[in-house]
Amino acid sequence: MKRITFNAILILFATIAFAKTNTIFIEAESFENPGGWVIDQQFMDVMGSPYLMAHGLGIQVEDASTKVKFPKAGTYYLFVRTRNWAAQWSENDAPGKFQLLINGQPIDKIFGTESKEWAWQAGGEVDISEKENTVSLHDLTGFNGRCDAIIFTTDPDFIPSNNYNDFTNYKTKKQRKLEKPQRAGKFDFVVVGGGVAGTCAAISAARLGVKVALIQNRPVLGGNNSSEVRVHLGARINQEPYPALGNLVNEIGPLRGGNAQPGKYYEDDKKLSAVLAEKNISLFLNFHANKVVTENGTIKSVTAQNIATGEKLVFKAPLFADCTGDGTIGVLAGADFMTGREGVAVFGEKTAPQKADSLMMGASVQWFAESKSAVSKFPDIKWGLPWNDEKAEAITRGDWNWETGMGLDMTKNLEQVRDYGLLVVFSNWSYVKNHLAENEKFANEQLIWVAFVAGKRESRRLVGDYILVEQDLTERRIYPDGTAPTTWTIDLHYPDPKNVELFPGAPFKSIAKHIAIYPYPIPFRCLYSKNVNNLMMAGRNISVSHVALGTVRLMRTTGMMGEVIGMAASVCKNKKTNPRGVYQNYFSEIENLMERGVGNAGLPKIQNYNLGSTLLKE
Repeated sequence: MKRITFNAILILFATIAFAKTNTIFIEAESFENPGGWVIDQQFMDVMGSPYLMAHGLGIQVEDASTKVKFPKAGTYYLFVRTRNWAAQWSENDAPGKFQLLINGQPIDKIFGTESKEWAWQAGGEVDISEKENTVSLHDLTGFNGRCDAIIFTTDPDFIPSNNYNDFTNYKTKKQRKLEKPQRAGKFDFVVVGGGVAGTCAAISAARLGVKVALIQNRPVLGGNNSSEVRVHLGARINQEPYPALGNLVNEIGPLRGGNAQPGKYYEDDKKLSAVLAEKNISLFLNFHANKVVTENGTIKSVTAQNIATGEKLVFKAPLFADCTGDGTIGVLAGADFMTGREGVAVFGEKTAPQKADSLMMGASVQWFAESKSAVSKFPDIKWGLPWNDEKAEAITRGDWNWETGMGLDMTKNLEQVRDYGLLVVFSNWSYVKNHLAENEKFANEQLIWVAFVAGKRESRRLVGDYILVEQDLTERRIYPDGTAPTTWTIDLHYPDPKNVELFPGAPFKSIAKHIAIYPYPIPFRCLYSKNVNNLMMAGRNISVSHVALGTVRLMRTTGMMGEVIGMAASVCKNKKTNPRGVYQNYFSEIENLMERGVGNAGLPKIQNYNLGSTLLKE
């Protein structure tokens, strides 16, 4: 029997979900043609869904469109779930205005202008004369208008709840009747998160005979080192006592370095090609893992949802890896985790604050402009922050230090963090182009790229059998289960005092404070969960204190962590054990694999400028 596609199911659901009242529900991210709108899934665990966003840098993007079948012609009442994303900082106008078109004709209502929170904005009455119609989103500004969902109803008394859980729970119940989540395949090892750490973990395990599922919730691999975020690969590889570690990072890493550079610098295709070349890897791009089933401290399955279609797949395996950065799988599985800064009494770290607090390193929204042969204009926005020549950043590129959100929860408040990053970039550039005293110097400069995927440094850290702390690094306490070497300084970020003075309460720039270290092998016990038996981790969510995170979070280092847990996955499979069993009984197997490595040792070493200049020497 032919299987119904999930897009067909969505259309079917739209026509029958509310048959009694002829109410139609449309998920914006499932539009057949997204046009110039992008799918943003970064906040779906908080606000309930991915959504479409018009990220045009002040230039209107192409319409998104889809076909919608109505149960009958007649008068419908329209609601659009959207928000005025800048309203939490400015009451002047709205940046993300857009219209809804029916068969190319605009509805007499501008959306994205009202609530500062996600809410249903009423669109009034709409006359539908045909059963099948094209519904389109028409961007009016190019400044990140966003649409989550659309409702058409014949019921004049119907008012959708702004408590999104009320509506999504009902929607999910209806969808469950139409499409039961399908088994994704048979795997030995499921890796969630396709950044540098997860990509290396998947390839490492696959080359050692492990059947791997790699799940990534974006259309590209690489995470912060992808063309979506554009952060360089920092730190060093090929260090003693395991100089073969890092060959795999070198194999998939881009040739060029630097932050906020043209997208081709980050070589997304190189990472993708490396994964696709492995017969033991099944790749699932655009799937977001958001459900975990555990039994007696063991993960039985992970469910992931396609960010465009909503299709759900179930992944079962004896072993899992959380390479999400946020510790998402671990938290859903009930793993112990830490957030914020530990007070000095917790680990005795001299760099820790006296009292624990919620201050985390922030997320960067990087950007750059290019000089054109003719004058390039930029809108004189009314909804931005108040600016003047003293506050203005008269530059053409925003690097890592354009960092927002310190002190906010990087999982619950990330949309606010990212949006403030967008707001300051657009506010500054609008002022530089239109009001700066010496703005003629910027007449030909055009804003080319602004990240809409936030480059996070810190959120949750999963607790392992050992927690790496500052003294381990500075006193070079070496443990017998040492693995991937961390070589970067202990690099911790804080709000820039000058920027705090100019923008009290809402700074957007940071400073870095460095503590030099010798190369340090990260204990294997930091790479698996203390209380979830079959969960390993690689990346910035490993078992470290806030202070120790300052060195291990660099991507060459996290890539080597991935290599190591991929090796551990092969030992787990071959010895029929779990990660703790590897540490207790088979760590010599890991040592042998680290000595051999899994990457191509014959490739030229990529040694770009950002390796950690204050590394102490032996």
